[in-house]
Amino acid sequence: MGTECKCHGVSGSCTMRTCWVTLPRFRQLGNRLMEKYKRGRRVVSLKGRRARKPIFLKLRRSKRPYKKPRRSDLVFLEESPNYCQRDPKTGSVGTHNRRCNRTSKGLNSCKLLCCGRGYNTHQYTKTWQCNCKFHWCCHVTCEKCSERTEVYTCK
Repeated sequence: MGTECKCHGVSGSCTMRTCWVTLPRFRQLGNRLMEKYKRGRRVVSLKGRRARKPIFLKLRRSKRPYKKPRRSDLVFLEESPNYCQRDPKTGSVGTHNRRCNRTSKGLNSCKLLCCGRGYNTHQYTKTWQCNCKFHWCCHVTCEKCSERTEVYTCK
């Protein structure tokens, strides 16, 4: 959160100032969350003896027996599944044979979708009748058009 202020007064003099609390820009917020996500900490919940309810979280691989994460840490209990590989337990079909865009740098790029395994290139030639003309009484002439396309699929 940040504070923004505005001055009020005759000919720009700051005789009265109004301030309010604002959210940061969306891009700044997204970048901050991404940094926290990259530095996420795995934790284990410790249960009480009598109630058997979770009392607090402790860091998973800590040398100290009861080291708690900071309030500002982003924590998780389980590792995220690997969506690159097929896994029936999680319902992930993986990215094998998935179409990708070789020239894109976005989310559909072969580099990102194929998880570093590379991609196969398939070339197809599509042929159809085009530029058809109807000649009076019962005669149509067409040309054959063709187009060569390349399709990329993940290995």
